[in-house]
Amino acid sequence: MNRYIFVVISLASVLAGLIFDYSGLASFARISWGVGAVLGFYFSASWFVKALRKKALGSDVLALISILATVLTNEWLAASLISLMLSTGQALERWAEGRSSKHLDALLARAPQSAHLLNESDQIEDIDIKQVPVGSRVLVRSGEVVPFDGVVESDALFDQSALTGESLPVWASKGTKVDSGVLNVAESVIIKTTSTSEDSTYTNLIRLVSNAKNQASQGVRLANVWAARFVPLALAIALATYLFTGNISQAVAVIVAATPCPLILAVPVALVSGISRAAQRGVIIKSGESIERLASAEVVLLDKTGTLTEGGPRITAEAFAPGVDPNLVLRLGASLDQESSNIVAKAVVGLARARGLTLDRATEVKEKPGHGLSGVIGSQRISIGQPKLPLADWVNFNKPLLVEICIDDVPVGVLGLDDPLREESLETVSALSNLGVKRVLMVSGDRMETVRAIADELGIKEYFAECSPTQKLEILKTELEANKGSVVVVGDGINDAPALASADVGVAMGARGNTAASEAAKVVIVEDSIRRLVDAIEISKLAKKRALQASGIGMGLALVAMTFAAVGTLNPSQSALVQEFIDAAAIIWALLPNLKKRPAQK
Repeated sequence: MNRYIFVVISLASVLAGLIFDYSGLASFARISWGVGAVLGFYFSASWFVKALRKKALGSDVLALISILATVLTNEWLAASLISLMLSTGQALERWAEGRSSKHLDALLARAPQSAHLLNESDQIEDIDIKQVPVGSRVLVRSGEVVPFDGVVESDALFDQSALTGESLPVWASKGTKVDSGVLNVAESVIIKTTSTSEDSTYTNLIRLVSNAKNQASQGVRLANVWAARFVPLALAIALATYLFTGNISQAVAVIVAATPCPLILAVPVALVSGISRAAQRGVIIKSGESIERLASAEVVLLDKTGTLTEGGPRITAEAFAPGVDPNLVLRLGASLDQESSNIVAKAVVGLARARGLTLDRATEVKEKPGHGLSGVIGSQRISIGQPKLPLADWVNFNKPLLVEICIDDVPVGVLGLDDPLREESLETVSALSNLGVKRVLMVSGDRMETVRAIADELGIKEYFAECSPTQKLEILKTELEANKGSVVVVGDGINDAPALASADVGVAMGARGNTAASEAAKVVIVEDSIRRLVDAIEISKLAKKRALQASGIGMGLALVAMTFAAVGTLNPSQSALVQEFIDAAAIIWALLPNLKKRPAQK
């Protein structure tokens, strides 16, 4: 039965029973309350069995004992009220967890299902990728994902950011090896396969994500920690009451007063409150368990591309030959580049348009993948692409990617591109330590010199470069074994998905990140700002603090009620009603974080 239906039936059972009892129909009231009691017993028993299988003492065990005891002593209203509280708590937790879809769906959806096979006559046949043998020649069109590991037969340009973390497109000359899963961002290219679809890099990555998710550690829930301490105490008090008084009804009243509704209700409410506040800040936390673990973060592993950096090529340096008009050179280069679909060309066009330059249409345009474009604008022949070495002496910078603009084969401008650091990255790294994070590591698939430069700028002492998804998992495993607190992984690419799935808390930069990363992660930052990671940890700590406080208040008041029940002041039904007031107090306290709003961060 759906847990929300359980809530509706439990509430209807209590209300209908009260109406029947007020109307003098006592037998019908008992039947109505009995329906709720039976449902409560069934669900609490099933949840208790599941907890035992996991070798964990759940907070439902005392509710199970309470329902059984009240039924045996004909306290049907009390049994029905306990069932209502139990169903409400479970429904709240289910709502908090949301509808997290399976993490592999996005990976599998992106994976090519067919290949453009070139037969002996060089005719294209579209066939299932599983039927393509090693050594075949396969056409990969512009904008398509490479389906196999292989060797390119001509120059090509690939976007590897999702697979390796390399933010800038990579030129691949003829005879270069290429991994499956990268995106062809230039003209069509033919590759000679060196793997089957089952043995390809991309398929192995999917297996890594699957295995990592299945092996993810299971933490001890906050409510269960309290239950492990409180349940034995409550049972001991109830037993002592029976031994001293010989009155089973008083012992049952103690059990009812001890029913851990503050645990069943207040803890989920506090966590749901935190989830709601995080969502308002642009962070989706998928479950109550994730918010508990995020609050205990001790080590944070940060990806570079798209996490600490903007995640795409940006023109950050310009140099022009003496005596030329920079705006004219940029306008001519961008006019030609608007004929291309690759991301470097888009960066050049974007810069020209941002400066308000009017672009012309080029004629006789030719694009040579891996090198650049050439064409005619007016009476001038323009070319833009990889620079000829050595660079002119008026170029006074060195960037990971350079683009040269020539007029009539004479170099007149050079643009430097890199992946710029996010403005808020330095502030975020500093703020993490203030929140109790002991160590911040940068783990990237990018080149060592790039990673080292970013780490030095941010003051990160521990960093790893040129890491494959498997190596990222190995680094994560070492940290998980060495730390008692939670290990958090933050990333945005497919190459981050295995680590995101395996971490105590995986945080995906979802605004521009890969869907597979968002699905594998337990937390998704939907706003394009790494600063939201700090907000998420801060909100989680506050939510956990409120949950602990609400539980403490509830358990403390429950002990007072248990004392009154033990001396005969409260009967089981009165204990159940008192427990409702205790629940209300605990829930109100759990909701207090929502009454306090911080000013929005920029």
